[in-house]
Amino acid sequence: MRLKDKVIIVTGSTTGIGRAIAERCVTEGARVLVHGRDRAHGEAVVAKLGPAAVLHLDDLSDPACPPRIAAAAMKAFGRIDGIVNNAAIVPRTTIETATVDAFEYTMAVNVRAPLFLIQAAFPQLKANQGSVLNIGSINAHSGEPTFLHYAVSKGALQTMSRNLANAHGTDKVRFTHFNVGWVLSDNEYAKQVSEGLPADWHLKVPPQYAPSGRIIAPETIAAAAVFWLSDESRPISGTVMELEQFSVFGRNPAKT
Repeated sequence: MRLKDKVIIVTGSTTGIGRAIAERCVTEGARVLVHGRDRAHGEAVVAKLGPAAVLHLDDLSDPACPPRIAAAAMKAFGRIDGIVNNAAIVPRTTIETATVDAFEYTMAVNVRAPLFLIQAAFPQLKANQGSVLNIGSINAHSGEPTFLHYAVSKGALQTMSRNLANAHGTDKVRFTHFNVGWVLSDNEYAKQVSEGLPADWHLKVPPQYAPSGRIIAPETIAAAAVFWLSDESRPISGTVMELEQFSVFGRNPAKT
């Protein structure tokens, strides 16, 4: 087991990528604090994972939330070895529709909360030579036209990952950042259907969006996460990985 006896906090782990990471961490021997806002989804996840998981419901937009998450992990398991900052909101905004309140809310959830969760857990991360994985997006490089707030937040998260890796290598706390492409989560599937696509849309994705013939599965991201959370990747820190089907740099011109 690659994560035996490690305690991992995974934010936004009641659905999608976060849930897949939480499930894979438990499979690999970890104990996991499952975080989210929906009680029904959260209770279903921890029921599946059993005694190796506990649920903490909290709102990341609340500045007092990150210390509560860290405290909940300590209360449940007595230590913290890793954090996966996965939770994020994906608002649709442009320069015409941007508002101060919407921008500040996006930054609070997508950037401020990850930073201060790391701060709250840092004594434990340093004591246990822990690992932090920040789940970003390829939108950090510029982003789709209607993802203005989201793209800015993911660009900030990427810079934060690199800054902390540079600052804390001698503390033996490692930081890794994933820039994730299009992933077929339950929420993404439902969103596309709600916007008018047919129920089988995910089986007919054009090759300019998914050359493999399918969208990336959450479990693929989870498999990659395990390596970076485990001691197998020690002492590497500061890695930014593009988990996308097309090369981000030198992108196929057919992809629009």
